[in-house]
Amino acid sequence: MKTLPNYYSSLEPFREAFRQGKPVLTYHHIGPRRRGARIKGLYVNPRLFSRQLAELRAAGFSTPPFGAITSNDSEPGKVFITIDDGFRDVLENGLPILKEAGMRAVLFIVSGLIGKSNEWQQRAGDISEPLINEAEIREWLSAGQEIGSHTVSHAWLTRLSPEAAGKEITASKKALEDRFGVAIDHFCYPFGDWNDGVRDQVIAAGYKTASTTVTGVNTPADSVFALKRVTARYPSGPCGISG
Repeated sequence: MKTLPNYYSSLEPFREAFRQGKPVLTYHHIGPRRRGARIKGLYVNPRLFSRQLAELRAAGFSTPPFGAITSNDSEPGKVFITIDDGFRDVLENGLPILKEAGMRAVLFIVSGLIGKSNEWQQRAGDISEPLINEAEIREWLSAGQEIGSHTVSHAWLTRLSPEAAGKEITASKKALEDRFGVAIDHFCYPFGDWNDGVRDQVIAAGYKTASTTVTGVNTPADSVFALKRVTARYPSGPCGISG
């Protein structure tokens, strides 16, 4: 595959690669950037989000359940959408657009912060942003969308002891399954922080995939426990990644 841009704004630079592999787009916020937010590249305006989905749909792309990324099916025309952290603006602004486009996304939830705020970013000096609450997660699920695990506290897993990292990985899965009555098969490494030991704990916990912040399009040679993704954002300036 040819070298791709390091972020996704429109389909054209990615069209060939998306047809040849299994692309995963990732978002964080669907809404305008609030004053004082440190990483503006995490915010995608709802108009741009709508335009991006409409463009994909017009080109014949569909969004199957996220588990389909593990299949050996090489039929082109599939794209997978992930949304990290579970910010409330995703439900408020993003869900109506997904419904209108007839498309599906998996929302990676920080299980210990449901209905609270982005404590991990605030510790780094960022502004407070509300996270989706239980009723809103149920609304998301009832609309045919999916959820996955983003640990209990959005931890840097490689900085923890193996025991503590394992608890972040397994406890978040159990908590979400118990609370919402759905299988939690998909995991996302907070901050894109992982190593072989963390990956092995994710596998042992029973997840079927794990997503990274490595940019690229997945091929059959890539591990489903180190899925590449392309960050979606507006078409200018440097892009900050916070996971």
